[in-house]
Amino acid sequence: MNVAVEASAALAIGFALLVARVSRRSAEPSPRRPSPTLVAQLALQDWLVLGYLVSLWLFVVLGQGPRRDLAVRWVTTDLVAFVLLVVIARTPRVPRLVAGVAYRLALPSAVMVTFAQLHYILPSARDVSYDADIYALDKRLFGFEPAEAWDAFVTPATTEWFSFFYYLYFGILTVHVLPMAVLERRVPVLREFSWGIFWVFCIGQITYMVVPGFGPYRLLGPSFAHPLEGPTFWPLVQKTVASLEGSARTDIFPSLHTAVPSFFTLFAIRHRDKLPFRYTWPLMAFVTANIIVATMFLRWHYLLDVLAGLTLATSAFLTARCLPAKEDAYRARTGRAPVWRPLFGPEPVDDTGEVPPCLGVFGKPRASSGT
Repeated sequence: MNVAVEASAALAIGFALLVARVSRRSAEPSPRRPSPTLVAQLALQDWLVLGYLVSLWLFVVLGQGPRRDLAVRWVTTDLVAFVLLVVIARTPRVPRLVAGVAYRLALPSAVMVTFAQLHYILPSARDVSYDADIYALDKRLFGFEPAEAWDAFVTPATTEWFSFFYYLYFGILTVHVLPMAVLERRVPVLREFSWGIFWVFCIGQITYMVVPGFGPYRLLGPSFAHPLEGPTFWPLVQKTVASLEGSARTDIFPSLHTAVPSFFTLFAIRHRDKLPFRYTWPLMAFVTANIIVATMFLRWHYLLDVLAGLTLATSAFLTARCLPAKEDAYRARTGRAPVWRPLFGPEPVDDTGEVPPCLGVFGKPRASSGT
């Protein structure tokens, strides 16, 4: 057993002892009424992200390659940090502001930090590529590959247009996640959004290791007649990819550049009776359509990657419609704290009422406090 695995095992044992100790303390009976154990306080999305991190850890521990030891250390650190923050967030006696900040750091950081580490994780987990298989399946099922078919339309102007939207993805992610995490007080809105976005990233980034690939730019590079060129946004895209060591990342299936904005668009359409979504949903639909085309026009993704991203976004949207509401109703009945609580101000009243069906797609949701 190498040093990285020994360190990982030691950290895992320490973490298990910590959880057991805190769980026993939180399970001690209160003079008023028994409190649920710490483990019982965990929400579905806590288990989702924990399962994601444990899966990453297992992939890299069982993997190989020159970056494996570093990947094991990083993912172990991520896992321990996540658990410590969730313990703080879910311990009943912790002040609400402290618990709220810890929770808002725990889940988003676990997803975003591991995304930034994929150039260590993915080559260590599986040093293979399914590019040729995905390309062949595209040709067999659809008769064409968009990156090839659109090569004739590649000019500096079209490259800049789609590079702008591709780069805009990061801004869209920021302006959705930060205000939602810090300012949102409408519990039904917040819990739907958080479940959906964590579902997209956790399932998507685990699937990267199941179906690794680099993209058409690498498999089909010599066959393209028109180079991608542009003065502003295309260089920005290239620099961003290079900063994350894109050449080492097999992160194409599913396309999260497709899944994330598609989920945001579906979410905005569903909540179009509220601010700011009543104004943003048409803009999001337009931007998302351009981002999806950009992923293939700029030769990052195959058509199957995009279809997988759309499927992932749809599954996140449908489950977010009903599962978080069912969970909060259950937590209220069993004396557990809600999944989310606002950072500031009075506790909002959330009368969960009738839980919507998962397949009632765009029906307007039950009105919540605030518009």
